[in-house]
Amino acid sequence: MHVNMQNKKIMKNIILFGPPGSGKGTQAVKLVEVFGLKHISTGDLFRFNMKNDTPLGKEAKSYIEKGELVPDSVTIGMLKSAVNENMDAKGFILDGFPRNIFQSESLDAFFKEKGIELSGLLSLDVEDDELVKRILNRGKTSGRKDDSSEEIIRNRIAVYSAQTSPVFDYYAKVNKSFKIDGLGTVEEIFERLSKKIKEL
Repeated sequence: MHVNMQNKKIMKNIILFGPPGSGKGTQAVKLVEVFGLKHISTGDLFRFNMKNDTPLGKEAKSYIEKGELVPDSVTIGMLKSAVNENMDAKGFILDGFPRNIFQSESLDAFFKEKGIELSGLLSLDVEDDELVKRILNRGKTSGRKDDSSEEIIRNRIAVYSAQTSPVFDYYAKVNKSFKIDGLGTVEEIFERLSKKIKEL
């Protein structure tokens, strides 16, 4: 039990939260450099597992090819193996996970089993119009089809609000959810995030 308590103190485990275009990816890279945390992005996990044809990757691919959402069990499986492989890290930045209450509950149970706990959820707060502007701008260079249609972008934001915002409320009940102003320069937003992480 003593070891578990030590782990709890040492590790900083952050959920980096926010709608598409809120700058999570950019900020995660900077936070990893400064705080020495392991960045786990569900998007990267999917790409890695599918590229390497892992059993979970094959399963994910079968859903994606049909245009269906990948089931929670597959996403959670990928996340667990990524955490298990990096238990020597100073902590984790989870990006794109959890996306719903079931995933949040699964994460809590998994962390408890590992003897670690969530430090906090940091949500980048950006208005819809600003998000649309940013993603359209990104679409000029990203080559992603879903970055160049305002209609698709607004739909992605609406889906995020409906499905994912309950996760913020879920962690708010245990005083672990924090809104961070997502407007300003990359540096300004980074400063706000860093200040909060140091307080956690």
